[in-house]
Amino acid sequence: MSTARTPLPQPSGRPARVHVDSWVLVNTGDGKGKSSAAFGVMARGWARGWRVGVVQFMKGGTWDAGEAKLAAHLGIDWWTLGDGFTWESTDLDESAAKNVHAWSVARAKLASGDYDLLILDELTYLVNYGWLPVAEVVAGLEQRWARTNVVITGRDAPPEIVELADTVTQMQVVKHAYQRGIPGRKGIEY
Repeated sequence: MSTARTPLPQPSGRPARVHVDSWVLVNTGDGKGKSSAAFGVMARGWARGWRVGVVQFMKGGTWDAGEAKLAAHLGIDWWTLGDGFTWESTDLDESAAKNVHAWSVARAKLASGDYDLLILDELTYLVNYGWLPVAEVVAGLEQRWARTNVVITGRDAPPEIVELADTVTQMQVVKHAYQRGIPGRKGIEY
């Protein structure tokens, strides 16, 4: 069974080239691959000689993630500062406090001038759960060092972050192994 491909939209005219020192990318949506795509950019940046850092929100430090092992092997700075997803939390106030602290770490890294690329993994949840005002995140992104590229991941990216971003990708679920009761697999999910 062959499925016709939808052609990509073609610009009516070539847009004028605009120079920017850095980009903000957002990977959002309900589909798998938001963080995986960000870690692909992480590897690409490292391969280009960039100084790369990752701040993980929500995720706890006990998770044995393959991407963290890769980052350690490559000398990429990595901070996992959450305490697990909300459905795993025994104290949501503590979870909120840890993630707000993680934002203060990320904001300092954004402004430091030490990084060519920062991955802010699962950041959208802080805004969506009301733990951090979206204006605070927008201000941190706008006040970043001019050459720090940023990749933000997480479901339901707020419109203000989408507006600020240079590139936004919406991941959509077509089919997922979880729907059949198949648990996550090392090397695929983590």
